[in-house]
Amino acid sequence: MRNKKVQNQRYRERKYGSLLMAVGVILLAFLIYFISQIEPVKKKYIYPYPYQELVTLYSEANGVSPALVASVIMHESKFTNDVHSSRGAVGLMQLMPETAEWIAGQLEDSEFSLEKLHEPEMNIRYGTWYLALLENEFDGNPVLTLAAYNAGRGTVHEWMEEHEWTPDFNNISEIPYLETRIYVKRVLKDQKHYEKLYHSDEAEQK
Repeated sequence: MRNKKVQNQRYRERKYGSLLMAVGVILLAFLIYFISQIEPVKKKYIYPYPYQELVTLYSEANGVSPALVASVIMHESKFTNDVHSSRGAVGLMQLMPETAEWIAGQLEDSEFSLEKLHEPEMNIRYGTWYLALLENEFDGNPVLTLAAYNAGRGTVHEWMEEHEWTPDFNNISEIPYLETRIYVKRVLKDQKHYEKLYHSDEAEQK
């Protein structure tokens, strides 16, 4: 009788053990599925990318990182094409009208008008071209490039001369303007997120 009770107890233990194992496998599968959904949610809501085709097109045409352009747009306008700043900057990449007019002259674009600067394609085309110009002007230095995009080319050249910055300057904390320091730091940080989420090939090359 005792042996039968022991056998029954062992049977129940094995049965419950198998049940617990099955439940554990189901919970693990659910956890894996849940984690897999985090990136798409993050991708859609935290790092939007509504004009990806245009950004990629003009980034490749100008030799600029599309993830960098996307991050610039994110911080300039949050991908809102009809936004105006208090200083008069226009559109997705927040171009100043006088800068846009100068770019139009450099590109010999007879179709340019300030009204068209609100259009995503023209704004991204001009902004990406200008970002590429700054990259070339500052020897590919991302910190100086973004500082110039935010504070102005002339201002950054003045800082370089006054503080004796070399072309490989990368100490963001030494940038005189608080707004520019924050801007450069955040754009470079979010560039990595755009690389990971949308341009994985670009991230792997670094």
